[in-house]
Amino acid sequence: QVQLVESGGGAVQAGGSLRLSCVVSGSAFDIADMGWFRQAPGDQRELVARMAPGGTTKYADSVKGRFTISRDSRQKTVTLQMNSLKPEDTNVYYCNLQYRNGFQLWGRGTQVTVSE
Repeated sequence: QVQLVESGGGAVQAGGSLRLSCVVSGSAFDIADMGWFRQAPGDQRELVARMAPGGTTKYADSVKGRFTISRDSRQKTVTLQMNSLKPEDTNVYYCNLQYRNGFQLWGRGTQVTVSE
């Protein structure tokens, strides 16, 4: 069974840091684009960061310079290091796996809450 399991969400004060992790099981990891998205109630899910198998990254403008995405092929894990967090970063964060043929999977999401 293919699964994406996220961990690392929580509550932090503005200016703090959190580290999200997503472990992939039951699916080929090395050929997948791995990413993190976030979605607030009533809003569309938006891309936060993505990393291609070759290491190319893409970040939302709002997180550039603060968030860093990385991946570990041996652990089949993608990580999002979030620094200098702001209240507007409060959201549910979802791990995403996508192959070039369009097939994609989502994790269940992990809540990140940043207070003033």
